[in-house]
Amino acid sequence: MVHQKSSGVAGAGSYALGERQIPRMGYGAMQLQRLVNDRSAAMEVLHRAVGLGVEHFDTAEFYGAGFVNDIIRELRLEHPNILIATKVGAASNPAGPIPIRPAQKPEELRASVEENLRSLGVEQLDVVNLRRLDVAPGLSSEGDQIVGIDDQLAEMLRMKDEGKIGGIGLSAVSLDNLKQALPAGIVCVQNAYSLLSRRYQPLLELCEAEHIAWVPFFPLGGTYFPDWPKVTAHPKVIQIAARYRISPSQLGLAWLLHHKRNVLLIPGTTSLAHLEENVASASIILQQEDIVELDALSCAHEEASHE
Repeated sequence: MVHQKSSGVAGAGSYALGERQIPRMGYGAMQLQRLVNDRSAAMEVLHRAVGLGVEHFDTAEFYGAGFVNDIIRELRLEHPNILIATKVGAASNPAGPIPIRPAQKPEELRASVEENLRSLGVEQLDVVNLRRLDVAPGLSSEGDQIVGIDDQLAEMLRMKDEGKIGGIGLSAVSLDNLKQALPAGIVCVQNAYSLLSRRYQPLLELCEAEHIAWVPFFPLGGTYFPDWPKVTAHPKVIQIAARYRISPSQLGLAWLLHHKRNVLLIPGTTSLAHLEENVASASIILQQEDIVELDALSCAHEEASHE
């Protein structure tokens, strides 16, 4: 039997992202770059998300070399009250082996903020996440791209004082760097985190204590990174999901929302059906005995991975 509160994103309640309370289920727009040749389909996904009650949209100028920001700009013209979080610390690199490159220098952060302002058509960015390259998975810094976080935050704070940035977030950071950054008034942290991959639990605990939103990426594991196992493939997840008559992905998302009150989710998809399924995850109430079983999976997985 599926236990639910109410339909849509309201089931999981809300949490503060900066100065604004928003529903805890948002939308990550990175996958929309796959629809670069089908703008109408991309817009349909965004409009459906708004229709389902989503208010928090996560993007970046380097998603699809500006395509994703462009369609979110169009969405905001129709729905000016949505909250848009973007990120800096990388830049488009279409000719490279991967389509993005590090852009960690303070002057590069400023250039990226200006580009996001232009492409999103706003005078102030609601939230800007500083995408550090301190921890796995993803890009790493080399040479002159190894930049101290104090220098980066000083530039971010200058831009906040100038009114270009509303709230400052961090992404892919270590615990030490998060502690170092707290005086800057961090509003959210984005690190990889899922039911089966909880190596950054100490950061989550610190965010909870400091009333900082935790916005995990790879909330269901990472397809391209073997160290970040797919939650939906775990036998116990499949078994418990069947008991609730929900999908394994819904169970993985619902567990995250139950795990800590400060979790905000931004699962991405280009499928309307998957979008509706993701949003419905916010309404699922898990029984305590099932939460206990799921809580134990991370330890079991970590022990197995080190054998």
